[in-house]
Order: sequence, then C-alpha cells, then structure tokens
Amino acid sequence: MWDIFKDWIFQVIEFFYGFCGDWGLAIIVVTVIFRIIVAPLMHKQAKSSYDMQKVQPKIQELKERFPDDPTRQSQEMQKIYAEMKFNPLAGCLPLLLQMPIFIALFQVLREMGDRVGDASYSFYNLVPNLVTTPSQAFGEGFGTFVPYLILMVVFAGATFLPMILQQMNSSNKQQRNQTLMMGAIMSLMMLWISWSSPAGVLLFWGASSVIGIAQSQLTLAHCRAQDRRKAEEEALVVKPIEVNVERKEKKKRPKKKR
Repeated sequence: MWDIFKDWIFQVIEFFYGFCGDWGLAIIVVTVIFRIIVAPLMHKQAKSSYDMQKVQPKIQELKERFPDDPTRQSQEMQKIYAEMKFNPLAGCLPLLLQMPIFIALFQVLREMGDRVGDASYSFYNLVPNLVTTPSQAFGEGFGTFVPYLILMVVFAGATFLPMILQQMNSSNKQQRNQTLMMGAIMSLMMLWISWSSPAGVLLFWGASSVIGIAQSQLTLAHCRAQDRRKAEEEALVVKPIEVNVERKEKKKRPKKKR
C-alpha cells in the first residue's frame, strides 16, 4: 500500500515534468500543490502557536505562584485553557496528519535516480543533478559545489527562521534564548543531514519551508489583526461616552423701574 502511494506521487511529479520539461520545476510545482492541500492544517497549527504565546505568561505566573504544588498548577492551567478556549494538542494534530504525505514525497525524491535513470535530472542550469548529494558535488570541485551549498543553507536556515520569527515578540527572555539556542542546534543538525541528501530532497524541503513560513506569517498577521479589533471593540464598550455641554452664561434680567 505504501509503495502504491509513493508510485502515485512519482506519477504526479512525472506528469508535471511533461509540462515543464524540467524535474526541478516539477518538484516545486508539486511542493506548491502539497502546501495548498495542507494549508488549512498549517493555519490551525500557526494559530495554536500564536495562542500558546498568549497563554505562556499566565502559565509562568502560575509556576511562580505555586512553585511547590504541581497539582494546583495543573488545575489552574486547565482553567486558563478553558477560559481562553485553547487546546494544547491542536498544534500537534495538523503536523501528524501531514507527515505521511511529507515522508512519501521525501522517499520518492531520494529514490528518483533509480526511478528515472535520466542524466538530465537537473533544475535548469542552476543545479546540474538533483540526484547528486552535496558531499558528492564537493568532490567534483568548489564551482560544482556552490549551488548545492546554497540548497544546504536554505534547507537549514528555513528550519531556524520560523523559531526566530516566533520569538521576536516574546517578552520572556529566558524562553526566547532557549528557543533560539535550540533552533541553532537544529540548524546544525539539518546541515549534517543535508550533506548526504540528494539535491532534489533539499529543493523540496527548502521550497516547502519557505512557503510554510509565508503561510504562518499570514496566519499570525490575521490573528494579530483580530486581537486588535477585539481590543478596540472592548475599549468602546467600557469607555464612558463623554458629552460636551456648553453652558451659556445667564444674562442678568433688567430691573423694572417703579
């Protein structure tokens, strides 16, 4: 069943290759389609991350108020989640649902050399061979290695960039530093993985990550705009209406002559 699913994905890539005449462009087209399909899931995931940022200060306050009472922390945390209508698992579910598609695409691109056996398996003149790994290209000289190095940097940087963007507005310096450190370590790991990955895989991952970052930023901008509108509406309701009443000075009545 899994092999049939992978064969179907390869046929989709091959179909777009028939239109584009270039394997790299076909991969990018399939990546865009993949991202459009999972867009609703990515929207939920990004919204969950945004909500988590809003909840985090309150959770930190709970930890400071009840440092030696984890049971009370958990109870108060559930109250906060219910009050803000926040589900901590909402961000995990979209990721789990899209993983099978992503893994299948990843495996198909790794096996593309065996499936196609085409010497012109390239991305125009930018990347000579999408089956070649950066480690193999490095052995052919620095000039050949440069496009593969760019793909490696995009591959690793696209992993780190979302974490930077997510923590830009965070007020918790300790959490922000920890997240950035984790992102840097993950980026180094991705560089190590990319060293032995075919360029087609790096192209897919890089394009997918860049589109994903754009989708997340659109969702976050929408969430922030909603919060601003909500805050403005609440301010209008709470704020008392001020009425300027100008009182005219009373004119003295003329005294009647007797």
